[in-house]
Amino acid sequence: MPLPKAELHLHVEGTLEPELAFALAARNGVELPYADTEELRKAYAFDDLQSFLNLYYELMAVLRTEQDFEDLADAYLERAAAQGVRHAEIFCDPQAHLARGVGMGTVVEGLWRALGRSEEKHGVSTRLIMCFLRDESADSALETLEAAKPYLDRIIGVGLDSAEVGHPPATFRAVYEAAAALGLRRVAHAGEEGPPEYITEALDLLGVERVDHGLRCLEDPALVERLVRDQVPLTLCPLSNVRLRAVDTLADHPLAAMLDAGLLCTVNSDDPAYFGGYAGDNFHAVRDALGLSEEHMRRLARNSFAASFLEHDEERRARYLAEVDAYEFGGR
Repeated sequence: MPLPKAELHLHVEGTLEPELAFALAARNGVELPYADTEELRKAYAFDDLQSFLNLYYELMAVLRTEQDFEDLADAYLERAAAQGVRHAEIFCDPQAHLARGVGMGTVVEGLWRALGRSEEKHGVSTRLIMCFLRDESADSALETLEAAKPYLDRIIGVGLDSAEVGHPPATFRAVYEAAAALGLRRVAHAGEEGPPEYITEALDLLGVERVDHGLRCLEDPALVERLVRDQVPLTLCPLSNVRLRAVDTLADHPLAAMLDAGLLCTVNSDDPAYFGGYAGDNFHAVRDALGLSEEHMRRLARNSFAASFLEHDEERRARYLAEVDAYEFGGR
């Protein structure tokens, strides 16, 4: 039985396994520029964030209907549940779909067909977070927020993702202020490839409650001190960091040092179909590569529930934390 955990940094489009990509392509009459799943899987080798994003957006072409989004989310939830995920706060990228002529309702309602029954079917509670693409304009983000208004009973928060360098958080201050006025939770990718200043901007100008990645905070001791003092959660993605060359090898990952510094770190899978592992795989990988103790692993699991947006369901959070505390290590 796997260690119970929450997943807080997961792009649903990044769970598109080659087999499902080909199945959806066949269903929708989309021709992929790969002979078969094996050739496609070989393309999952990246030099940096942008090389990954190029393939990520290319494969989105197979997602056309509510059924496609439902199948995508359902496949993720089944895999996640098998690896001990009890609660998942899932990102989606509406702008990437709107640009292809796929409506907001198709995306949200399709995902919700899987998310809405996830607890009953998979034993996983869920939340949906809509991300803005930072390499698109701030006006486009505002238009996307407006398009999402009929679906805010399904969406609990907003995030900021895609190519980080050269696209500072400050650009999106107005849309985050508008999201806050609507009562939406706020997170943002910062400090993955971008500098630590982006983390500070995300906190000060966007009012984020969690920082997605945040790896480069270590370059700024004053920022680390602030993050520790305020216990701002960081949603780290170790296997992603290796695949996108943010760190050379998993043994070089600063997770253990970040925990020792008192940072509220969580471990997540990011885009698991592309980066070689789901949530449990990331937990096992850092345990083995960094020699983490059982107490480290329990702390990471506790952190994941503590950092979850479960303020309206503290009874559920307490139940999940009790599962972590009662967990007995001894196998995978």
